[in-house]
Amino acid sequence: MGDKDQQRFPVRVAERKMVNLALQGGGAHGAFSWGVLDRLLEDGRIGLESISGTSAGALNAVVVADGLIEGGADRAREKLETFWRHVSLDALSSPVRRTFFDMLFSNWSLDYNPALVMIDMVTRVVSPYQFNPLNINPLRDLLEREVDFARVQSAEAVRLFVSATNVHTGRVKVFTGREVTADAVMASACLPFAFQAVEIGGVPYWDGGYMGNPVLFPFYGCASHDVVLVQTIPICRNQTPTTSREILDRVNEISFNASLIKELVNVDFVNKGLRDGTLSGTALKEIYVHAISGCDEFEKLSSSSKLNAEWAFFVHLRDLGRESADIWLRECYAQVGREGTLDLSGFWDNANALPHHTATAAE
Repeated sequence: MGDKDQQRFPVRVAERKMVNLALQGGGAHGAFSWGVLDRLLEDGRIGLESISGTSAGALNAVVVADGLIEGGADRAREKLETFWRHVSLDALSSPVRRTFFDMLFSNWSLDYNPALVMIDMVTRVVSPYQFNPLNINPLRDLLEREVDFARVQSAEAVRLFVSATNVHTGRVKVFTGREVTADAVMASACLPFAFQAVEIGGVPYWDGGYMGNPVLFPFYGCASHDVVLVQTIPICRNQTPTTSREILDRVNEISFNASLIKELVNVDFVNKGLRDGTLSGTALKEIYVHAISGCDEFEKLSSSSKLNAEWAFFVHLRDLGRESADIWLRECYAQVGREGTLDLSGFWDNANALPHHTATAAE
């Protein structure tokens, strides 16, 4: 924490608690994670040892890491806002926008946008290798403009873990250190029906959400015991989907949460083994898991809202993320470094996987 940060946040370094941050993907829903990061950085009591990010989570991770290295918390907050504002500006010419009636009724989803319906039909029969042979992706240009990857790669203050899925083997690949490049981040955000696979070292990669959304196992090599999971994809829903779109949305949610649930179950298994002595003497350590979730809001939105790049929507999600983070700081900060506040036992059965305490703005 620099002098500028100390003046803004009167928090002694000894009082700051270091955590590892785990950021889920989710397209435009990543603006919620921006809000969470913004509030945590503003508060000043939480330090970031490492960040694991997938897709939009990986984008947030490299932007905030670059900002922290360049000028501390204030600069990181500035860079996050600039990045999301430019995403919105770049999307102004896109035909995939809300209709007049969606705006009239304050509906953030794009289900009835004719251009999106057409694109959805086309991508079912034509691959990105055919409709986008030049592999044009404006997001990559923005990322290279906003992030100094040489600076990010050389930093030791904030470790980054960026996940992508190996197309050939179906296994997760975690890029870290000097492996964290623009290619690695774009691989992590590469939806196979929208973009050509990103090749790195001759290996093609797709979105990391399929095999790690985000990965947690690298945190066993970190000093901090605490992991703060920022959730943008609902794990549970109380209603059965009945329309084809609802069914597809729910299948995607289950798919993109599957690897995370398995890792949470593994963390709970290890924690219990360390407590009862069955895993004593191993190099493993107990992980304290916390969660800041926007899923109450995301349950109301269809999957198409992940493509809504309007600035008003980003600000709405940012504010929701800030509010959720503020609740978590008030109710869970005291437990950081002592115990987890997410009940992992709920992930062992199929009846109810709702977290015991997940900070949301709805509370």
